[in-house]
Amino acid sequence: MAVDQSMKILVVDDYKTMVRIVRGLLNQLGFMNVDEATDGPTALSMIGANGYGLVLSDWNMAPMTGFELLKLVRADPKTKSLPFVLVTAEAKVENVIAARQAGVNSYIIKPFNHAVLKQKLTAVLGEF
Repeated sequence: MAVDQSMKILVVDDYKTMVRIVRGLLNQLGFMNVDEATDGPTALSMIGANGYGLVLSDWNMAPMTGFELLKLVRADPKTKSLPFVLVTAEAKVENVIAARQAGVNSYIIKPFNHAVLKQKLTAVLGEF
């Protein structure tokens, strides 16, 4: 089954430049329905109110990290199966293991490019 490229995607990052870069890469891949949040609490309320098909979240944010957001999304029966990708500059093995144990679908290390994003999203969503 082909991926619905009109699905709503939420990009969560407290760094507006990174949001703009990720949105641009998603647009290049054919995903145009992209929302943004600059912190975890805002993202959590948006996830509860909108039918997102994917969340791409930075790990290092305040007051709620992307990892904490992931755990809250996984704890809610309505969103527990929502595809969730963490994006971070941290390549620590213990972080990757913790994210996997918390139910992340994929993990992208910054900096990344169009090809890496496509590869990760294909692994999570399927071919598009």
